[in-house]
Amino acid sequence: MQDTQSQTDGAVAHHDPLSSGFPPGTEGRILFWIAVTFSAFQIATAAHLIDFASQVTRAFHVGFLMLLGFPLLAILKSGSNTARTIGWAMAALGVTVALYQWWEYVPLIMRAGDPMTRDIIIGCIALFTVFAAAWALMGPALPIISGLFLSYCLFGQYLPRPFNHRGYDFSQVVDHMAFGTEGIYGIPIYVSSTYIFLFILFGSFLEKAGMIKLFTDVSLGLVGHKQGGPAKVSVLSSGLMGTISGSGVANVVTTGQFTIPLMKSFGYRPAFAGGVEATASMGGQIMPPVMGAVAFIMAETLGVEYFEVVTAALIPAILYFASAFWMVHLEAGRANLMGMAIADLPSPRRAIREGWHLILPLTVLVYLLFSGYTPLYAGTIGLALTALLILGAAAVLNLPKGIIRVLFWIALGLVAAAFFKLGIWVVMTAIAALVAGNALNKGGRETLGICRDALAEGAKTALPVGIACALVGIIIGTMTLTGVANTFGSFIVSVGRDSLILSLVLTMITCIILGMGIPTIPNYIITSAIAGPALLELGVPLIVSHMFVFYFGILADLTPPVALACFAAAPIAKESGLRISMQAIKISAAGFVIPFMAVYTPALMLQPGGALAEAIGFAPAVAYIVLKAVLAIGLWGTAVIGWLGRPLALWERILAVAAAGSLIAALPATDEIGFALVAAFMALIWLRRKPARP
Repeated sequence: MQDTQSQTDGAVAHHDPLSSGFPPGTEGRILFWIAVTFSAFQIATAAHLIDFASQVTRAFHVGFLMLLGFPLLAILKSGSNTARTIGWAMAALGVTVALYQWWEYVPLIMRAGDPMTRDIIIGCIALFTVFAAAWALMGPALPIISGLFLSYCLFGQYLPRPFNHRGYDFSQVVDHMAFGTEGIYGIPIYVSSTYIFLFILFGSFLEKAGMIKLFTDVSLGLVGHKQGGPAKVSVLSSGLMGTISGSGVANVVTTGQFTIPLMKSFGYRPAFAGGVEATASMGGQIMPPVMGAVAFIMAETLGVEYFEVVTAALIPAILYFASAFWMVHLEAGRANLMGMAIADLPSPRRAIREGWHLILPLTVLVYLLFSGYTPLYAGTIGLALTALLILGAAAVLNLPKGIIRVLFWIALGLVAAAFFKLGIWVVMTAIAALVAGNALNKGGRETLGICRDALAEGAKTALPVGIACALVGIIIGTMTLTGVANTFGSFIVSVGRDSLILSLVLTMITCIILGMGIPTIPNYIITSAIAGPALLELGVPLIVSHMFVFYFGILADLTPPVALACFAAAPIAKESGLRISMQAIKISAAGFVIPFMAVYTPALMLQPGGALAEAIGFAPAVAYIVLKAVLAIGLWGTAVIGWLGRPLALWERILAVAAAGSLIAALPATDEIGFALVAAFMALIWLRRKPARP
């Protein structure tokens, strides 16, 4: 059993080298403390304990990514002396670039647009290290895409019209990409260096404090005893975990270690078990309130309030997870898979009673976001409150039971509330006092170790997102320099004038291709910058157009040939990543359907507009489109699984697909046809029903 587990862990580590943690030995300890320092630096800049110019902060952020990433990957992936030497050399180059940006900050501004030779050399080093780090960590997909965009800057003038541009000098391209705030240090790395890192740390602290156990125990207690319970636990726990995490793939590796073997042990096929976990983990990225931090970026990009984005995402997210629940329920019925014994399951009430304090930071975070505070402000408070709770929970154990402990928690609550009036120094002083108090006893020192580990783990978790954001900056920089996004947008718009559905399909394909192998946040930044404006020009409401590209960017991690989330699940499920991907596509059907339905009927995302809302009113339109979506998703599930209380014949499954397709289509008379087919299908099921199996 231990050998099997070690083989699984090894396979996962091969797919995701960062999953194996920090290596042992002197180098591992050095990297561990570099990671702790990285997190401390990011907290200090977010809380304005350290104030650098934005450009310098971004440069240090990338420098830390290079310093931590290259040696860590060299040790974990190879371990040879040559690889380690190269890793540290590349790290030194990355740090050199950051220090150069800091030291030459004012002179670089003064000579912007007229770089010196040494500027070009440093700029080339910056580009080289970012490309190399992304390739080493995430494989060739994103570097190749970014390389094509960079090549377009250098050689696009030789392309035929309308794809050509006026041409740019090599030094101009390097200056644009490696200095200023348009390329590597553009908006994506700004987002990564501010609240994205904070929210990753927030999730890391909650994980270390036991949030995964809380989510898992609640999920087991609520649905573990139901038919197909283990798979429903996976859907629920992975979805909950995904709401506080910025990486669906990381969710697969984290929660999948428990849920996939559990599903297999109860009789689920390995490919289906892996598909369920991949679907649920990626779905966490579209589930409010955090949405993998994309909700904050979308709100900032669109210039709308956070609650507007969350409101638009709510119904689609519920439908997505309802679809996944329905699929696993049908699969359990088809294979006659029972739930787990109630006696073996934890009590959800007890789990909440013991871990309720872990929910407080998330509750406060959501409250602040809905109250109009910026994500950076809310994230700082959420992280500080989490630290106070973790340290306070350890410190209170040394106090007498009863009123003293109650008074302690009241005092700590007042300190946290004082943040709003007196600023960050009050909370920092309280944290410092708790650290000093906990250092005096063994249990407290263990808690301090947990916090230290959370800082290191958060920095390591931020590596894929941060490095991807740096490289994505090159894509965004190409768009601002050459205007290529306008060219693509014009093409989509020209197609859409004749056929909106064809334009949407082209946009979907583009988003899936561009989203392959790219973390959630840079994924959205790329797809929204390229395709979002085109859909908006075609009359698609603003938030709906961005949700459309976001959904298909997310689904790229479930779609062959890359299907990163599925290949992350493969070594755990001991099944082909491609087979898992095919199952995930079936299970996540709602994710492919909902964006199209929302374009034609924005009421599905609680947005105004659309012919249906104008004809029958907004509230009836919402109810009508949700009913259609539920029926379409339900019919698709029965067709794919081939079960609805009994096995379905091929022609019955075809009828279900036809009914679902008619409800999804937004053409004249398709709704009437769809409802008629639904009625016919349900009548057949009723007439041919069989007694339930004993």
